[in-house]
Amino acid sequence: MLQQILTDMYIEPELLAELNEEQKQILFFKMREEQIRRWREREAQLEKEEAARVKVKKVSGKAVSWMKGLDDDVWVWVMGEHSDDKTYDQICDEIMAERAAVQAQIEAEKLRAKKEVELEKRFSGLYLEPDQVMLSEQEIQQKEQKRAEEELKKLELEERRKAEEELRRLEQERKKQIYISLKEVQSSKQTHEEEDKEWQKTLQKSKAADMRRRSLAKQTIEDHRRRSVKALERGHVAAMTKAFGTTNPTPVPAPKPKPRNTTNSSNAISRKGGMRRSLSTSSRDHIIRWFKEEQLPLRAGFQRDQTRIAPWFHGIISREQAEELLKEGEPGYFLVRVSERIFGYVLSYRSSEGIKHLLIDASENCYMLLGDQIRFSSLSELVEYHEVEPLSSSEVEEYLRCACGQKAASADYTELFS
Repeated sequence: MLQQILTDMYIEPELLAELNEEQKQILFFKMREEQIRRWREREAQLEKEEAARVKVKKVSGKAVSWMKGLDDDVWVWVMGEHSDDKTYDQICDEIMAERAAVQAQIEAEKLRAKKEVELEKRFSGLYLEPDQVMLSEQEIQQKEQKRAEEELKKLELEERRKAEEELRRLEQERKKQIYISLKEVQSSKQTHEEEDKEWQKTLQKSKAADMRRRSLAKQTIEDHRRRSVKALERGHVAAMTKAFGTTNPTPVPAPKPKPRNTTNSSNAISRKGGMRRSLSTSSRDHIIRWFKEEQLPLRAGFQRDQTRIAPWFHGIISREQAEELLKEGEPGYFLVRVSERIFGYVLSYRSSEGIKHLLIDASENCYMLLGDQIRFSSLSELVEYHEVEPLSSSEVEEYLRCACGQKAASADYTELFS
């Protein structure tokens, strides 16, 4: 089940609701490790492709050479390290002023050319052609021509003066606009600096959160190692071998409707390949079929001696039904139920903080709490182990004290054995 979650990198919200905070943290670390592993594989692949491209470029005869420094390494100049280097703001101001002057000069030349064209068009009709002048009126025409030329010169001077004034006005306006735009750039830069400060604060908070998560993960790993050593010392964890039932006595029929004789052979019990395992949203019929085909041969839910079904074992009941059964118990009151959403089990127990639920992974022919490192060959071994060892690594150690039996007249696991 955990491998399926890491493969899909997705968990259903309903399934996530079954996890407590510690299991959620462990699942987060597992998914994060899987993301880092995939990222490293992708980076290695990209490096191989880049190396192949560089090799192709070398074969083509083209190469790049770098200037070397005194230490025979690539020479690098970092702007701002030298005392004579200008600051970033000074460089930006000089570039903007130079661009503004060039732009103003270009616009002034365009305006001057436009005014000259207009003046030529306006006064082109004042000049008289020689063939239109009568010989008898030559002197009068010459005087008129001189007067016209003088007037034309005056008009040209006036127009040129107006054009120059207009040009100066446009240059002033252009400089004013450039100044305003520079101010806006500076204010935008200040805004970016403020945003950068906020981002730095957020980054620091994120780093602090990562440190806390690493500390929690390290603490969890150490706790798992301690619990594993204790379990081996107490002899509660069975070694995972190919044979489960080498010392099992003859099994006893299930307690309800149909007697069922199931015999465990000395060979390993393997899960049936025809059963398609899905992560969640499995129907009730699928879960019942999974229990009968895969779990019943393993004597899941029975006591260690396999004489009868354990008092803590329940059928496919909901989270609300489990909490209703445990609400009047003391801390340590517990039951194990078949999950109604996945192929697995849920350990529900009452703690000092309220009722908690822990998923039990039933894949790979073993049983373990989701995110835990200790594997058990049966549900009864898991329960007996946590009767003497705490369930979580929190400051308040929680144990399984008293089993919650059946409350109704008929057992809720009847349909699993019928």
